Amino acid sequence: MQLFIGGACAGKRDAVTARFPDAVWHRLAPGQRLEECQQALVADTPLVITGVLEWLEAALANAENDPLRQQWQGDMTRLCQRAGELKAPLIIIANEVGRGIVPMSPEQRRLRDLNGWFTQDATAQAEQVWYVRHGLVQLIK
Repeated sequence: MQLFIGGACAGKRDAVTARFPDAVWHRLAPGQRLEECQQALVADTPLVITGVLEWLEAALANAENDPLRQQWQGDMTRLCQRAGELKAPLIIIANEVGRGIVPMSPEQRRLRDLNGWFTQDATAQAEQVWYVRHGLVQLIK
């Protein structure tokens, strides 16, 4: 798996499109399990997963942090395994939201926490992590 992370309008999509022009793109739907993305996998074809922040925002009303995190960790492991079996490169695009002003709303602070944990978990499983800022792409793992 590869993770591309950066702020809004930083050039993440352009960087991924340039590297994986034949990729299938899948936007996470609110309430969707991450492992359900396996349905979008095609052998020998990169799969790009987007919409992580909005997906996490939809989860705010649902589970406690720890069970939610355990669920996506397991889902991510199974998704990566299946992508490996199909020789389908897996790419996740995530937003960096931890460098801005800390929001006053508890829900928005929790969203930033969830996003931070998600990107940490994705980084742990990723073979490569790319940071994108101002259209510049830097390999950080």
